Amino acid sequence: MTAEINHDPWATLDDLLGVEVAEPVDESIGPVAFYGRCSTEDNQDPETSHGWQLSNARKFVEPLGGSVVAEFFDVGQSRSVPWERREAASRLLKALKDPGRRWQAVVVGEGTRCWFGNQFSLVAPKFAAYGVDLWVPELGGKFDARNPSHKMLMSVLGGMSESERQHVQARVRAAMDAQVINEGRHQGGRAPYGYKVVDGGPHPNPRKAAEGYRLRVLAIDEASAEAVRRIFAEYISGKGDRAIANGLNRDRIPCPSARRPDQNRHRLADGWQGSTVRSILENPRYTG
Repeated sequence: MTAEINHDPWATLDDLLGVEVAEPVDESIGPVAFYGRCSTEDNQDPETSHGWQLSNARKFVEPLGGSVVAEFFDVGQSRSVPWERREAASRLLKALKDPGRRWQAVVVGEGTRCWFGNQFSLVAPKFAAYGVDLWVPELGGKFDARNPSHKMLMSVLGGMSESERQHVQARVRAAMDAQVINEGRHQGGRAPYGYKVVDGGPHPNPRKAAEGYRLRVLAIDEASAEAVRRIFAEYISGKGDRAIANGLNRDRIPCPSARRPDQNRHRLADGWQGSTVRSILENPRYTG
């Protein structure tokens, strides 16, 4: 037994794990379709992201006789969106049914960009049904459904993709919170009632400043801030949401949709409601 392990330890490990070693490729891959994806979470512009993913795919298949003859690239699509709901990925799945397509395999630039969670296990059978091979760089070759290590690795990659997305979201939210708390930045959208958006000077990022971007910060709008102060004062004194709203309507104080109709076109501007008062009381922008 020792002699056999010393002779070929990797082959012995494959036998112990039950891994079926893929046979060498005898023929060239031939024409392939490329698929990639880029979204706002990637922190890259679409052109750059498309370029490096396509380059990776070509470096992967060209030494094996493959050539990219079709491209499918999703822009602005989160990796959590199923393939059927992505524009380019959906077109790729429909193209599988076309007997006149010029390619018989699909290559990706990076597996974690294309599949999320268990998506690969749902998509791979559709390619197999039409005899289309999937070439994934992380596998070092094409996906083999009979190889348990391939299935395991693609499952791991799906989990890594999901974890990476969650980490990116957490970092972005933390950065935005810090910008609001430490720098007073306004992150977009309508200004809360009692505030207005004002110019905060050049953008602190030199590149964005050179492009003309400027900071947007919130400043107190005294015309409506007095109503906010009144809401909190009356709530502290023991009044309820409806009672506060009725008092504001009785004194003809404009509600948020009446104060700024251009920002509230979906509202009726029919006066204060208890729910409006409650939303102000629960908004951390007022309470800190």
